[in-house]
Order: sequence, then C-alpha cells, then structure tokens
Amino acid sequence: MQSEQVVNTAKGWVRAPLSRFLKLNVKTVDVDPEQTYPTVGVLNRGRGLLYRDPVAGKATSYKKLNRIGPGVLVYSRLKAFEGAITVTPDDLPEMFASQEFPTFTFAPEADPEFFRILTTTRHMWEALQGASKGMGGRRERVKPADFLNIVMDIPPLPLQERIVEVVGAVDDQITALDTEANAMRDVLRRLRADLMAYGSTDEIRADEAFCIMMGRQRSPQRATGPYMTPYLRSANVGYGTLDLSDILEMDFNPIERESFGLRYGDVLVSEGSASETAVGMPAMWRGEISAPICFQNTLLRYRAVEGVSIPAFVKHWCLWAYESGQFREVAGGTNIKHIGAKRAARMPVRLPSLADQERIAAELDAVSEVVAAIRAEVARLRSVRAGLLSGLLDGTVEVESAELGA
Repeated sequence: MQSEQVVNTAKGWVRAPLSRFLKLNVKTVDVDPEQTYPTVGVLNRGRGLLYRDPVAGKATSYKKLNRIGPGVLVYSRLKAFEGAITVTPDDLPEMFASQEFPTFTFAPEADPEFFRILTTTRHMWEALQGASKGMGGRRERVKPADFLNIVMDIPPLPLQERIVEVVGAVDDQITALDTEANAMRDVLRRLRADLMAYGSTDEIRADEAFCIMMGRQRSPQRATGPYMTPYLRSANVGYGTLDLSDILEMDFNPIERESFGLRYGDVLVSEGSASETAVGMPAMWRGEISAPICFQNTLLRYRAVEGVSIPAFVKHWCLWAYESGQFREVAGGTNIKHIGAKRAARMPVRLPSLADQERIAAELDAVSEVVAAIRAEVARLRSVRAGLLSGLLDGTVEVESAELGA
C-alpha cells in the first residue's frame, strides 16, 4: 500500500505519506439552535482561512459542525483540487465549519509552520488534484484517507525550521511592502477625492467634459465575417488594470472600426454587473495591442475632448467616480446594475481649466507611480519566494546559500 512507502533520502529527508506527519483529528459539536457559531472556510491556492459571518444554529440544516482550532491543518474536501488547504494561526479563536473541512494535528517531527508553507506550493495543489475523486468539477472530493496517502519528500525537523526562517524572512518583506502599498493607495484615493472636488469649479454634465460612448452589442451574426476584429469586454477591465489574456473577436466593418475603435488614452468603464463592486470599474487603454481593437456594449468608453479635457484627467475622474461610488449611485436595475450611456452623460463633473487638469493629473500620476513601483517589487519578491521555496524543497538550493542570499 502507498501508506507503507517510507524511503530515507539524502541528508535526512524522508519520502513518505503524509500520514507519517499528520493525524486526522476531527472534533465535532452538536448544533444548538440557541447558539451562534463563528464560521470559516479555506481559500484556494493556500491563501489561508476565509472568515465568514456567524451562523445561527436555528438557521442551518447542519446537525453537527467541525470545531476548527489553532495550529491545525485543514482543507476543503470539495475544493481541495483548487488548493483550498492551510494551517490555522496559533492565535485563532474557536471557529467552526461544516464536516467538509477535516482537521489534522501534527506529529512531533513535523513543524506546523513548515507545513503551512508547504500548503502554498503548486506541488501540494497538484497532489490534491491527483487525490480528488468523484464525478467531475465541484462534485470531486479528497477524502482524508486519500490525503494522508499523498507521498512527499519532507526534510528533518531542524531543516524544516530553518526553511521556515528563510522563507519567513521573505514573507515579512512581502507583508511590509504590501502594507506600504496599501497605505500609499489610501493616500492616493484621498488625494484624488480632494482634487476632484475642486470647489471653485462649477459643475457641468459629463458629456460636456468627455466623449462618452457605449460599445457595440455582440450577436451571433457577428461571430464570423470579413473584418474579424479583437474587442474588449467587461471581463478585460479591472480596477485601473486591463487583463488582456483572453481577447475575443467579432466582425467590425471599416466604419464600425472607426466608430468603436480604441485610441491611446481612452478610458474603459464597466457598464454593468451583478456585482456592485464591479460596476464602474475603470482602466485606461494604452495601445497594448496593435489597432484596430474595438469594445463591446458591456463597456463605456470615455474619451478626452480636444480643448476641453485631457486623457490623464479623464482617467483620474473615472477612478474617482468608481472609488467614491458615484458610478454605482447612478446605476439602475435590480439584479444587474447598469450605468447606461444616458445616465453616464448626466453625471456632474467639476472640470478645471486645462492647465489645472495637467497639474492635477501630474500630482496624482506621481503618487500612482509610487504605488505601482511598490506593487512591482511585491510581485518580484513573490516570484523570488516561489523559486526559493521550490529550490529548498527539491534540494537544488541549500539553506545556507539561501541565508547568505537573504
């Protein structure tokens, strides 16, 4: 049986099933209708716990709940194939979850912090995918017995602890930079709110300040044709960023390409969504893909008007309208909120002179660049961490050399 495979490897490493280091230890409670239970889930890709709203005993159909304590390994049987696994914090107060969340305690030769790091690796996620059984997708489950049968190379306890120290030092840097980036982002948002208020400027309609247009509707007839053209949709637009990994095409004739084509500096705004947080989400087009490229009617295009507004100010105004909730306030609809071209056109704008727009945009861009630089450094460090951890776990990087590099 796989659970009996134990192989001693070089330098004290052991290739063994996880059952050598973990023990299933599920503690349950009977649900009391008069009690309220603080509950958690597990985020995918080893990102830790998901803290949910408390559940009233009388409001749940569960007869029993699993007790989730501090310092235990826990995973979601249903979403294990997505890497929904973690080790709970040592200071975790008493929490609960459904019986889809088994918990495990650690053997003396296992460092919980090392296993927490292990849960953040692609190697662990792929092992969980391989252990998933069931009838496709969301019905798949990883049973505790199958999880404990997963075989991995585990270093001796002293080396586990040293790996924790090395990777922890990188994690501390990432956390500090994340905190700094979030603080600078908050500064940027407050500054943007102050500058967009611009009290001495009278309000005008948005369609007087900007050229606002809704994209073209997608239809089956446009799925093929002589002028197939890439286009952007709301799925491509994030908060100040564009995701261009999945670009669709449809037929735009030459006149439509001119009308719906994007130019450098256009700002795309998500016109509607079932999620309120996505309504009005804006990002600037900077010619990332060679023209022609158009846009769908799930987006509004905001374009500067020559002699009236400049692209950088349009971008920051749209970001402010999203951050302040102005886009969400004007959106109509029940289940799916839509801004609509007419409502967008009527929104009030305090439009400074062109010179003041330049000054405001320059000030905001300077802070934006600081935030972007910190985020870029965080991304670099995350990449370094992934490579470092992979090397430490497969033996291609010695802990001593990693410590010197740090």
